[in-house]
Amino acid sequence: MSAAPPPPATPYQGPTQLSPADEKLWATLIHVGGIFFSFIPSLVGYLVLKDKGPFIRAHAASALNFQITMAIASIVGSILIFLVIGFFILAAVSILIIVFSIIAAVKANAGEAYTYPLSIKFVS
Repeated sequence: MSAAPPPPATPYQGPTQLSPADEKLWATLIHVGGIFFSFIPSLVGYLVLKDKGPFIRAHAASALNFQITMAIASIVGSILIFLVIGFFILAAVSILIIVFSIIAAVKANAGEAYTYPLSIKFVS
């Protein structure tokens, strides 16, 4: 006797939760992706994965808030590049993105919560 197959899924089922290991992996990738692709990985991660678990939602929202804040700072630095201070703003933004994204990725990989400093809360 064979076991009966599971019932077919309906299109109205709620989203399935990710395993803790998958949540940590995706959170880590979202943070690292911000180093290379600005706010795009965090935006896509937030939109696609926000309902897959509280850990991934918190990390994606935190990364998105930080990356949007840094994008705004980059725009301000680009506008002020005609003055000398624009170069310093762009250099500081680049360093902040690299350092804080690596710290966030390490924390996410360890399964710990992390909130970026210097970020404006746009999404929660």
